[in-house]
Amino acid sequence: MSKISSNIKRRLRNRKKLKKINSNRLRLSVFRSIKNISAQIIDDKNVKTLVSASSNEKELKKNKLKKAELSNLLGEVLAKRAKEKNISNVYFDRGEYKYHGRIKIFAESLRKNGLKF
Repeated sequence: MSKISSNIKRRLRNRKKLKKINSNRLRLSVFRSIKNISAQIIDDKNVKTLVSASSNEKELKKNKLKKAELSNLLGEVLAKRAKEKNISNVYFDRGEYKYHGRIKIFAESLRKNGLKF
């Protein structure tokens, strides 16, 4: 079994479990690459992205931060944008990534800034 197929299986398995439990909430989906991290809050019923934030944005990129610090800052930015759109309850879709490192820092930053999941 290749690594790619096991990552895809993990992503689908996690999303399936979350959708059963949280069918009426919005989904906060996270993508992490080697250098960057991005997240978006998605309404699956209407298939629309409501709020998004990425470490590739100009305002975040001009600060020369380490990856962990960037994840923390990105959590603050996304939580602030979600508050502006009156979004407070979401479910955290970590996808194929384990809940540690930058993903964990990002999630804790979101919780600290008022998002509930």
